[in-house]
Amino acid sequence: MKALYKTIGLLCFLLLLSCSSTPDIKISGELKTWHKVTLEIAGPQASESDAVNPFLDYRLQARFIHGEESYIVPGYFAADGNAGESSSVSGNSWKVHFTPSKSGTWSYSISFRKGKNIAISEDHDAGESIAGDGQNGTFTIGESDKEAPDFRAKGRLQTNNSNYLVHAGSGEAFIKGGAGSPENLLAYKDFDATYFGGINKQRSGEDAPNKGLHAYEAHTKDWKEGDPTWKDGKGKGIIGAINYLSSKGMNSVYFLTLNILGDGEDVWPYTDRNERYRFDCSKLDQWEILFSHMDQKGILMHLLLQETENEHMLDAGYLDAQRKLYIRELVARFSHHNAIQWDLGEEHGPVEWMPYFQSIDDTKKMADYIRATDPYDHLITIHTHPNAKNRQAYLPAYLDYPSVQGPSIQAGNPMESHSSTLYWLDQSERAGYPWVVSVDEIGQHWKGALPDAVDPSHDTIRKNVLWGTLMAGGAGVEWYFGYSFAHADLNCEDWRSRDILWDQTRYALEFFQNHLPFQSMRSMDELVTEAWCLGKNGEVYAVYYPEGISSINLSRESGSFRVRWYNPRTGGKLVDGNTTSLRAGMLSDPGLPPSDASKDWVCLLNKEIQ
Repeated sequence: MKALYKTIGLLCFLLLLSCSSTPDIKISGELKTWHKVTLEIAGPQASESDAVNPFLDYRLQARFIHGEESYIVPGYFAADGNAGESSSVSGNSWKVHFTPSKSGTWSYSISFRKGKNIAISEDHDAGESIAGDGQNGTFTIGESDKEAPDFRAKGRLQTNNSNYLVHAGSGEAFIKGGAGSPENLLAYKDFDATYFGGINKQRSGEDAPNKGLHAYEAHTKDWKEGDPTWKDGKGKGIIGAINYLSSKGMNSVYFLTLNILGDGEDVWPYTDRNERYRFDCSKLDQWEILFSHMDQKGILMHLLLQETENEHMLDAGYLDAQRKLYIRELVARFSHHNAIQWDLGEEHGPVEWMPYFQSIDDTKKMADYIRATDPYDHLITIHTHPNAKNRQAYLPAYLDYPSVQGPSIQAGNPMESHSSTLYWLDQSERAGYPWVVSVDEIGQHWKGALPDAVDPSHDTIRKNVLWGTLMAGGAGVEWYFGYSFAHADLNCEDWRSRDILWDQTRYALEFFQNHLPFQSMRSMDELVTEAWCLGKNGEVYAVYYPEGISSINLSRESGSFRVRWYNPRTGGKLVDGNTTSLRAGMLSDPGLPPSDASKDWVCLLNKEIQ
């Protein structure tokens, strides 16, 4: 009998050993649609500097399934699981972030393997299985309880083979308006291991390097009780800046994630400026705090993955270990956010004055790798050079390439914004892959969008860039600040320096969102002279008049149209002019707006029901 008890005891002991070797999986987050759900695994102990590289020589990923929906999501090494607070470089925390697209029961299964360079291997069975591999389970998701502008209220932004991004939850189309400066937004003093790593010398035609990191002290007053911070109150300046921009009705920010050798030389995700295979866990956790707040405040993240100066820095421009690992880490940590625009590079592509650049073929491979790695199919674009001739030389190569979904136009001549937007929308439609086209930087390079103190009216860029882009069917505008005035592209500390410009941008967004079925409208400039027209045949026409009112040709229409006016300088409600109804079937005069007829106005024509 004693021998039997000993045998039973040994079996129980072995069973306990077996159970203890299987790591716990902790599920956290608000279990609701469009919210981040985190699976945290107590995996192998590791350090950022281990000989066995935890970023390259381990591969964690999870498959999530609900009915016909299935996502394969990459995971990452998270040090102690709280590195943003602890600044830890080691631990046994490994995480996967997932954003569920519908309510109900989701199942998951874990793949966790170890092997040389396995993180970038496409072989599912590569390496050896380690503790946690093969584990599975379920969790139940409810409906989101958030309200706009929080992106969790409407869902992930996707292209849907359209010229606009569309919320996957609500089906509403989205137009962006926001900040294109500072491009080195993440060069912030409260982020761990962030410093200026270049030489303090200005290059010809470029902004001067920063003399110090951003503090955003002017925006600490915009931080509110209950907003996030880290490490005993750090982060209030940058969190407050996001609050301010959101309060102005803006919904996007353009910034770099890697500017080594570029203009700023102060942003990178690595443990050191000269490192290419190891990532700073605490810094990236702190970026995530910022990005989560941006999601909640309705701010799209326009992430530029490289600059024209460093296109060859990773793998000499090829898609190899460094570039794959860089992309995979960013996707694993941040792709769960609902509003992301992956940009293949700032001022990207071949030009005669740049001795080295990433080839078109290698850029396509990079786009393909993002598309294959990102489980959520976020928008992928290319930021262009400022010259229209350069754009026309290389952008056509991407027109029939589905992994690239549009240009982020740098318009060296702001007056070309309308025509450039029209041109690329037309070219993409002809190619069979509708592009999302936005104007995200304007020249001249030293000038950009001037501070309110220098240009309080912003007439030129409001008319030609903001309304010019949107009236062509463009998907939005971001404002670049140049480098010759206060709060410039690399040293902007206070977004209030363009307070009036944000208002004018909001007025345009409100008009489109509140009064137009813009997703189903197209440019109809042929109906007007010295004006721009966006219309939907037989239903609605919007005419933007930059200076003075002229007729609209409705000879192919019948019936009558209600006439109302919108002031792009002050926003507000639609107002009547001296004519409230316009008869179609002829060249028609819409009358005059209620005041200042020589200034810019928008005329809205809605078909009247007989």
